Amino acid sequence: MQRLWTPSTRRFIRYAVVGISTLLFDLLLLVGLTELVGVPYYIATPFAFLVAVSINYALSRMHVFRGTIRPVHHGYVYFIGIAFLGAFITTSGVALLVSFFGMYYLLARVLVAGFVGVANYLLNLHFNFRVAGHHP
Repeated sequence: MQRLWTPSTRRFIRYAVVGISTLLFDLLLLVGLTELVGVPYYIATPFAFLVAVSINYALSRMHVFRGTIRPVHHGYVYFIGIAFLGAFITTSGVALLVSFFGMYYLLARVLVAGFVGVANYLLNLHFNFRVAGHHP
């Protein structure tokens, strides 16, 4: 049981907590924009995603990827670059599931979030913050 709680596992759990929290914010913003304001889901989806991912960067830098030596502004540029890739995959995935499979847009968004979340974690761990194997 002790081996399950390695520093890498704890880091991933912190990332998951931050990610789930910002995903909930993302979904609330998405619902607010689509249901209350009338913004089409294919516009509201990337907007909500990018706002939430900016919050995710600040929280991840403080609580998940401590020990990075990359300056904040450089890290944010990398993080946003990864996020734009994530936004493209997120928007494409949601559009595909809604348009071709008739799935409700929020369910589609949650399904796509799992894949994009893991991919973003790995890209940030290895290429942005470069703290893989380092555990402050």
